[in-house]
Amino acid sequence: MVAKMPNRAVSRLMLAEFSEETVIAAAREARAELDAEVSCGVVFFSTDYAEHLEDFLELLRVYGRIPLLVGCSGGGIIGTGKEVEDRSGFSLLLLSLPNTILRVTEFSQDDLEKASGADFWRGRTGFAADDVEAWMVLANPLRFDVERWLAEWNHAYPGVPALGGIAAGEPENFVVCRDGRAIAGGAVALGFSGGVVLRSIVSQGCRPIGEPLTITGVKQQKLLLSLGSKPAYGVLNSVFNNLTKNEKDRARNNLFAGLAMSEYLEEYKRGDFLIRSILGADPDAGAVAIDSPLRVGQTLQYQLRDRDSADEDLRELCIAAEEDGARPFASVLFACNGRGQGLFNVPDHDAGVLAEIFGGHPSAGFFCNGEIGPVGKQNFVHGYTASTVLFCDI
Repeated sequence: MVAKMPNRAVSRLMLAEFSEETVIAAAREARAELDAEVSCGVVFFSTDYAEHLEDFLELLRVYGRIPLLVGCSGGGIIGTGKEVEDRSGFSLLLLSLPNTILRVTEFSQDDLEKASGADFWRGRTGFAADDVEAWMVLANPLRFDVERWLAEWNHAYPGVPALGGIAAGEPENFVVCRDGRAIAGGAVALGFSGGVVLRSIVSQGCRPIGEPLTITGVKQQKLLLSLGSKPAYGVLNSVFNNLTKNEKDRARNNLFAGLAMSEYLEEYKRGDFLIRSILGADPDAGAVAIDSPLRVGQTLQYQLRDRDSADEDLRELCIAAEEDGARPFASVLFACNGRGQGLFNVPDHDAGVLAEIFGGHPSAGFFCNGEIGPVGKQNFVHGYTASTVLFCDI
């Protein structure tokens, strides 16, 4: 029996304005350290690099010998144990996956308008529904309706994780790229089949408050009228009043709604909910507007998001994955622009937690305008979330 070649990875975080010398040095060093044939590369960069995009990408590909390269602009960049906000630079991850089939597909808003169901998307990618382990997705929010696309994608690839992020930075320089160019459409998806396990960690950063209740009244899909036959605003007000003084101070502008992903759990806990924003409330009508379609019979529990909850949530999810055997040789972290130092008041929080729990390993990522990842068996676009893909050996 011929032994399988091992998976390998290497990353580089470069903090500098664009220069040919910086890019060439990073690509050469990463390629030499990898000491194996590159299968693909992932790169995230500050938006000032968009002015030099073609040169930047071509230098990476030539000197890194990267046959397949995807990436996008970010509101900040992330490396191994390190998060950088408001500085020029780029984060590069090279992967050698000798036993994995990789396929990359671009999508445009026009594709979305023409789509005719699940077979359309499977025909575009060349992957059958059960032939792909996971997807990495990057999208430009100014050119592509990501949420609408993802709803169709979930039907094309049911139960298959899709993880990624939405381009950020300066809007006029938002860019998603493939190989040596910015893509003409709005999104790119990279599929992985065989040879590697991609595990997902989606930390929405909330903890439940109050109690889970059944939705008993809805109007116009997103207007929550009643919970457990009580006015939805009254329930929200009661939950808020039962918080401690410190919790009340932290809760202002940080209260959310959690939609249970299963109606059959005896006890709900953090991680069992899809977190959605509260858009507003009408005390007179007793109604609360939620940024998600609602239906009578769903279970909803209000949620509190603050730095302590966000820290606990990410740590618990990472520790559970590590105890379940996750030993990543690489990772990619998609973190919301609303996290970072602005939320945690310390540098490098999310990247630091990954490095602390899983050990130092090659990692890249960026701060996003929205994060993509699974909750339960469906993929969603999130906010204020850290969505991480762990590359693990089989």
